[in-house]
Amino acid sequence: MEKTPPSLHIAMYPWFALGHLTPFLHVANKLAKLGHKISYLIPTKTQPKLQPFNRFPDLITFVPITVPHVNGLPPSAETTLDVPFPLHPLIMTAMDHTEPDIERLLRHLKPDIIFFDFTHWVPKLARSLGIKSLHYCIISPVTIGYTLSPTRKFTGEEVSGADFMHPPPGYPDSSIKLRLHEARAFASKRASTFGSDVGFTNGNLSVFMKLMVWHTGRVEIEGQYIDYLEREFKKPVLLSGPAIPEPPTSTLEEQWAKWFSGFRTGSVVYCAFGSECTLMKEQFQELILGFELTGLPFLAALKAPFGTESIEEALPEGFEERVKGRGVVHGGWVQQQLILEHEAVGCFITHCGSGSLSEALVNKCQLVLLPHVGDQIFNARMMANNLKVGVEVEKGEEDGLFTRDSVCKAVKTVMEESSEVGKEVRENHAKIREMLLKKDLESSYVDNFIEKLQKLKG
Repeated sequence: MEKTPPSLHIAMYPWFALGHLTPFLHVANKLAKLGHKISYLIPTKTQPKLQPFNRFPDLITFVPITVPHVNGLPPSAETTLDVPFPLHPLIMTAMDHTEPDIERLLRHLKPDIIFFDFTHWVPKLARSLGIKSLHYCIISPVTIGYTLSPTRKFTGEEVSGADFMHPPPGYPDSSIKLRLHEARAFASKRASTFGSDVGFTNGNLSVFMKLMVWHTGRVEIEGQYIDYLEREFKKPVLLSGPAIPEPPTSTLEEQWAKWFSGFRTGSVVYCAFGSECTLMKEQFQELILGFELTGLPFLAALKAPFGTESIEEALPEGFEERVKGRGVVHGGWVQQQLILEHEAVGCFITHCGSGSLSEALVNKCQLVLLPHVGDQIFNARMMANNLKVGVEVEKGEEDGLFTRDSVCKAVKTVMEESSEVGKEVRENHAKIREMLLKKDLESSYVDNFIEKLQKLKG
């Protein structure tokens, strides 16, 4: 009789952003479901936000971390959610200052492996303690291959936007490229300092030279990009599999269930941009005026734009009266997974975060892609250009601004039955959905992943 390998004890130390903390917890739940122990290192005041999503509290232990104060950060700041985008590097500086505490905790916890992402000093620390380290990446393979490929051979940190306009040599998909405003943003980020005097690019390259795992890596969808990364970095890539959402245990709040019930199947446009995206007021207004132009019912769950205190303050004059009965702009939290499952929802306008895309791809609503920063842009290009499962909203080449007309056009493309492009994305989405919901797909990835972790442990 074959002996069952012993369970693993895994520590996790993700970048302090909800878009990273949540995927780490997702894989923690996958591993705990099979009996493995997780020590999840998390900022103290952020723990309650994730606690409800810990499905195995007997095996997943949250280990609170006090975030050191750094000059320039608000006294209570812990994650990127607490500060505007320009201050995100200071959150990394604060994480760098936790190194002595992390060393003390790891000595006490004695895990077999630690999962990390942006903290470039973890591998050296773990090695000194006899602990294996593994770079667990929640940023898509298509993004890393495009932006950090060693074949680009940039000298130093100074590069121009033109350097990022096109993919690097050997990149597997020439249809994925950046527009000028996007390329300039990536060039600027490459030149920035991310943490304690560490360049953004050098810090990231140092961790990509380690063993890599992709959170949502799927050979069926991203195989060519994964192969490219293995060739470029000359390191093995492990896949934890598709991040298929767990079936919800709750029901849709009565106010929304009643509201959606007033519309026919597949007719409602739903828009949400995640927990951290805040638009400028002018773009916020163009977006919702685009929804008005469609003539379709809509629910937009958005944060109040910069410079305003509330959603109501930001609405265009006369807007509420004109869309009364068919349109709602909501500034609070909504049950996105349950909304996407509702039969009335026919279109989802998303910022293209990996979690939102995973939730959308396993549902029937069609995708309109409106990325804002970072890997969201590459996720959108892959969905629109490569997989052809959605339509991206057109933006200005240099200023990156969208208009009410470009929003309306994208929505109508996926919603109108007569649209040839819409027909193609609907057919492709249906195929991807069927593949992702295939029985045992996720479990086969997880089983293979754990088998490789056991070998890594030795």
